[in-house]
Amino acid sequence: MAENRTLIAVIADEDSITGLLLAGVGQVTPSTQEKNFFIYNEGVTSREQVSEAFEKFTSVRDDIAILLINQHVAEEIRAQIDNFTEPFPAILEIPSKDHPYDPEKDTVLRRVRRLFGE
Repeated sequence: MAENRTLIAVIADEDSITGLLLAGVGQVTPSTQEKNFFIYNEGVTSREQVSEAFEKFTSVRDDIAILLINQHVAEEIRAQIDNFTEPFPAILEIPSKDHPYDPEKDTVLRRVRRLFGE
């Protein structure tokens, strides 16, 4: 149900997470201490960990409306993102401080272009 989805989740590098937490996006569930963000550390975080975080935010949790993910992190699990077709949560790729945004890699933008026949 869409009315239960009130949170934004984030899978991103530490700088992006810090900025979004300062903006008020962070939330920790009181009963389970479950966070709505996952910090990606390049060279330390494995592809499996990113995949598990993506799966948790998209399939397990039913309170996430939007999932923000750094585009360079999304590249780690590109096939999983491309195969995600559910309406919720909406998946938005965002740039990071060290990795600029490339519109050619963005799944949402590619789907929109296909819709308009480009």
